[in-house]
Amino acid sequence: MGDSRSTVMGRPREFDIDEALERAMQVFWERGYEGATLSDLTGAMGITKPSMYAAFGSKEQLFRRALDRYIEGPASYATRALAEPTARGVAEALLRGAVRTTTLSESHPGCLTVQGALAASDGGRPAHDLLVGWRNDAGLRLEERFQRAVDEGDLARDADAGRLARYIMTVAFGIAVQAAGGVGHDDLQDVADTALRSWLP
Repeated sequence: MGDSRSTVMGRPREFDIDEALERAMQVFWERGYEGATLSDLTGAMGITKPSMYAAFGSKEQLFRRALDRYIEGPASYATRALAEPTARGVAEALLRGAVRTTTLSESHPGCLTVQGALAASDGGRPAHDLLVGWRNDAGLRLEERFQRAVDEGDLARDADAGRLARYIMTVAFGIAVQAAGGVGHDDLQDVADTALRSWLP
């Protein structure tokens, strides 16, 4: 019996962790944290609930892993945008990236970081707080980038880096909400272009 137990415990997983995580990310993106049931997740991942718990811990831990995958994958445009040489380039890359990413798929339009935090029951509070923290951090990094632009003379000395960052972040997340509501790529690109035309360098 002891040998049999060791064999079972030592048996390699019968599913691809990366593939399962990708599928979980898609479910969270489409349905949000609270809307994604364990049955939804395990069904999409092609695994049993015990296997999910063994591989990822809890639903919250799975969500954290899925969010990391989303940030490093579909939403990686946000990090790349900060490396643009001008403040206007940063804003343009962020807004165009938001339009592109939130309209990638008809099955899950919008942004996981917005969709995931829409409901906030006690059970969903950890995911809600995680996403709010991520969005706040993204806004702070954008403000720091714009402040650098002010210091380097790329933006006017009297430009308010915090206000500009809040403006761009609000437009970007508004694009995500509109995409989730069914507004298409071209119309959302018009929104991004309008925001960029109002940019005051």
